[in-house]
Amino acid sequence: MSGPLQGVRVVEAATLFAAPLAGMLLGDYGADVIKIEHPRRVDPARGHGPAKEGVGLWFKTLARNKRLITLDLSQPDGADLFLRLAADADVVIENFRPGTLERWGIGPAELRAANPRLVLARVTGFGQTGPYAGRAGFGTLAEAMSGFAALNGEPDGPPLLPPLALADGVAALATAFAIMAALRARDETGSGQVVDTSLIEPLLTLLGPQVSAWDQLGELQPRTGNLSSHNAPRNVYRTRDGSWVAVSASATSIAERVLRLVGRADLVEEPWFETGDGRVAHVEEIDGAVAGWIADRDRDEVLAAFEDAQAAIAPIYDARDVLADPQFEALGSIATVEDVELGPLRMTNVIARLSGTPGAIRWAGRAHGANTAEVLAEVGVEAEELERLRSEGIV
Repeated sequence: MSGPLQGVRVVEAATLFAAPLAGMLLGDYGADVIKIEHPRRVDPARGHGPAKEGVGLWFKTLARNKRLITLDLSQPDGADLFLRLAADADVVIENFRPGTLERWGIGPAELRAANPRLVLARVTGFGQTGPYAGRAGFGTLAEAMSGFAALNGEPDGPPLLPPLALADGVAALATAFAIMAALRARDETGSGQVVDTSLIEPLLTLLGPQVSAWDQLGELQPRTGNLSSHNAPRNVYRTRDGSWVAVSASATSIAERVLRLVGRADLVEEPWFETGDGRVAHVEEIDGAVAGWIADRDRDEVLAAFEDAQAAIAPIYDARDVLADPQFEALGSIATVEDVELGPLRMTNVIARLSGTPGAIRWAGRAHGANTAEVLAEVGVEAEELERLRSEGIV
């Protein structure tokens, strides 16, 4: 199947998570993504997280649908080949510290000279300008500085960082969106541009009106654990058989159904029940009623009762549950990919379904430099030159 981005060529010179994940998203929908790794220093993501027989599983997803080549961009011959690749590309994605490409002679000016229609996406911790631009940037720092960690955790506990690459993932989605916006603008103007994505800003955007609330009201949202500052009930609850479920009642109508279900219709009649803030002010009574009712029943009984009442509930899943769930199966959320190194490999599928040009996982992440000869041949590198480049450590 061909995706909607068939014909779009992307050159990815990036390591670890945010920028490579943006490249993965474009590749999932048909873009030809050429990923560059250093000839002697592989992408650290290859060794990050779980591995089977020395093969990193995270990298299998991050590098899926990409053609992998090796190239030392810091060397003149490597920089020249990079410009030759960029001259025939629609997008370049990079995540070096600001000034690095410029130092190697392959910065925005040189790239624009080689290809005025090129979209250059630059992903860094703190953006291309400002007093922190030159700092090393990682998702953990963004999760701290965006305000996320300050909101996350129990009221009497420390700020909590997420157990996953949250800032990187959000930045990847923002970068992929910005790239598509820049390509749309190029279609109108004929000119490419630079996309400047920091890790600290996209996650800040997802935190809602935190900045506005402080600006206008002088209010800071406190840490509330699994509770909500704006609605109740909202929490995780343990069932009689030791399982966990999550309940959300963001709408008053849902909150009413939950409280009637658990035998506290009297609370629904209280004047404060009509607003989220009113329910939050009485959260201990509401939460106690819901928790007590759920604790007296097994998970399946709880889920069935909530579904009958048209109240919002979900079981707390781990990966085993996801793989066994009929809804994920019906959506095709998990794909099985035939991999040269690991055989049949299950991984998360493309992030959204398009009815006409759905995108697909064509292959999982490949071996280091698997496509070097093939890709460089496309820009005129013949066998003799390739052998010289290999002997000199350029590829």
